[in-house]
Amino acid sequence: MNPGNASSPKIFILLGFSDHPWLEMPLFMTVLLAYVFTLLGNISIIVVSRVDPHLDSPMYFFLSNLSFLDLCFTTTTVPQLLLNLWGPDKSISYGGCVIQFYMFHFLGATECILLAVMSLDRYLAICKPLRYPAVMNKRLCNLLVAMAWLSGLANSLLQSSLTVQLPLCGNNKVDNFLCEVPVMIKMSCVDTTFNVAMLSAVGTLYSLVPLSLILVSYGFIVATVLRIRSLEGKKKAFNTCGSHVIVVSLFYGPVIIMYVQPSATNSQDKNKLMSLFYSLVTPMLNPFIYTLRNKDMKGAMRRLLISWCHWGTEET
Repeated sequence: MNPGNASSPKIFILLGFSDHPWLEMPLFMTVLLAYVFTLLGNISIIVVSRVDPHLDSPMYFFLSNLSFLDLCFTTTTVPQLLLNLWGPDKSISYGGCVIQFYMFHFLGATECILLAVMSLDRYLAICKPLRYPAVMNKRLCNLLVAMAWLSGLANSLLQSSLTVQLPLCGNNKVDNFLCEVPVMIKMSCVDTTFNVAMLSAVGTLYSLVPLSLILVSYGFIVATVLRIRSLEGKKKAFNTCGSHVIVVSLFYGPVIIMYVQPSATNSQDKNKLMSLFYSLVTPMLNPFIYTLRNKDMKGAMRRLLISWCHWGTEET
């Protein structure tokens, strides 16, 4: 895929869902609506977490980072998808394709680590409540978030740089709606055994290892919550952690299918569905899962809306 190589195309054709043309317009409307909800939901969480003093805690600091990450994640792919669904032009430039899969893998790997960090935060808050304020201080929170972003960048530089060197021998048809490393590897005209092995190894490192840490953390959390005598305390702990567990399940399931076993004989329709799920559906659902199950977040949003209404009344 070296731009200087004559065998590398100048543009790519994102086939997407073109084999089902009757599906494109309904899918355009669905994706557009989902994208609008994603923007509104995640921006709301970021604003509320920043302006409401009641949410000045590590949990909401990590949640606002997750929302910002989801905004970037969907914006990397969805605008291009909407353009391709809207009209007959399914093309994306070489540079746009490269930027897309660099950013997509950067942000995806960052989210894998950030979800593990959030589970660590919940473990300390519930299992070590007396030590929690001292341990999870602002410096450590910033360090953990920086670690998540830097590790995601390292993953992208490794995987994407290996992929961009693969010759395509003029092949420019991407059988997906986005440029993604597993799809680009399959397009190469040379032996990709090393690339597939690296993708599987790094996919395991960035998905199964954080997922294992999350499961261990929640194992301890469940054991601690079951010892709480207060029914209200149990309910609050389970509601808070339940939101995180749902988000983890929605994100890691499709990622493991695509990256831990990239050589598995999955149909292209199934791969497209998995890509659509973790690039759009999960980022859209995250803010609703956290707000609908979180009393503090709902209260903060209510206070923000009331303050805006009062401000609007005073202005008029």
